[in-house]
Amino acid sequence: MKNNDLRVKLGCYATNVSMSVIGNLSPVLFLTFRSLYNISFSLLGLLVLINFVTQLIVDLIFSFFSHRINAHAAVKMTPVLTIIGLLVYALWPFVFKNSVYVGLVIGSIIFSASSGLSEVLMSSVVAALPSDNPEREMSKLHSIYAWGVVGVILISTLYLLVFKSENWQWLALFFTIAPLTAAVLFFGARLPKLETPEKASGAGKMLRDKDLLLCVLAIFLGGASECTMSQWSSSYLEQALGIPKIWGDIFGVALFAVMLGIGRTLYAKRGKNIEKTLFYGACGAAVCYLTASLVNVPVIGLIACALTGLCVSMLWPGTLIVVADRFPKGGVFIYAIMAAGGDLGASVSPQLVGIVADAVSASGWAQSLSQSIALTPDQIGMKAGLLVGSLFAIAAIFVFLYVLVSKRKYSDANKLLNE
Repeated sequence: MKNNDLRVKLGCYATNVSMSVIGNLSPVLFLTFRSLYNISFSLLGLLVLINFVTQLIVDLIFSFFSHRINAHAAVKMTPVLTIIGLLVYALWPFVFKNSVYVGLVIGSIIFSASSGLSEVLMSSVVAALPSDNPEREMSKLHSIYAWGVVGVILISTLYLLVFKSENWQWLALFFTIAPLTAAVLFFGARLPKLETPEKASGAGKMLRDKDLLLCVLAIFLGGASECTMSQWSSSYLEQALGIPKIWGDIFGVALFAVMLGIGRTLYAKRGKNIEKTLFYGACGAAVCYLTASLVNVPVIGLIACALTGLCVSMLWPGTLIVVADRFPKGGVFIYAIMAAGGDLGASVSPQLVGIVADAVSASGWAQSLSQSIALTPDQIGMKAGLLVGSLFAIAAIFVFLYVLVSKRKYSDANKLLNE
């Protein structure tokens, strides 16, 4: 491999580690923000919604206007935006102590925009690099994100244990190392050519393809199934199951990320038949969600949360593999519209969990029920929220089953083209 291509690939990897920080720093700090600043579950969930809606807007802009955007400049600007967002996120509480949540929102918008760019561009860049097995390279790229989550969770948990939650801002500043590394690697590197539609009408024509819309629905459900557990498992294990935060984060959240990384790494090394992998993954995710939300045994709940990571590991990147195989000339547009679908699922489901958790915990029937069972209203609310989140994984079973069945049509079409 040429040194330049290696440098570009490492830059993509470092950018995906930055995405790990963006996607998981706030959820790890949810209860810290709640205790220090009295921020409600709904507003905490809103931070997640802001994150993914911002990414969604960036995805949609790229979907329809990629032919007008300098993709190479956007790639190099992505880690810079991450740095700016983390600086605002961390430093605002020092300067404006009476409006901490405003700073969290502004910082989230900035670094979420960079995450949206990352989703669209890093997959496009890796797909454009010379490779003997593009499918496995895509899985490897997404496995880097999962292992980055492991690092973020472990570092954050140990930091908060040693230096206490009052000093969380320094943790956010520390995580600027990842985007700084990416910025240095991209600076001066020669990026591969990235395909884009010649005009917006070309994108509109592709959007009318029912099979593309099916893939968008698939990644919507996959994103919801992955991100709901990753965003809420820390608070769920501590609040609903009574597991101390350090053990819940390390053996629940971090193990979720480890399982996510193992699933993607194994597929990168030995994976095949992505359609079957997606279907079985959705089935396993549904079982894990239902177990975690309905069983009141802490150890079983923790194991279910962790195993969800293995089950959902390929739902997002695997759908990208499917769509790249079925629409090989889609270029940046395909990755942008798929990222939009995934981000929509990742924003709707976690926010819905927060709304349901708040509504149920404040309801009269939860207050009455808590007197007859060994659960507090907040615990009942969190369980109800996660149970609603399980509906996305259940729906994914049927969508990925259709993707599996429809594989034969594309296999037959490819045979005809090669004859």
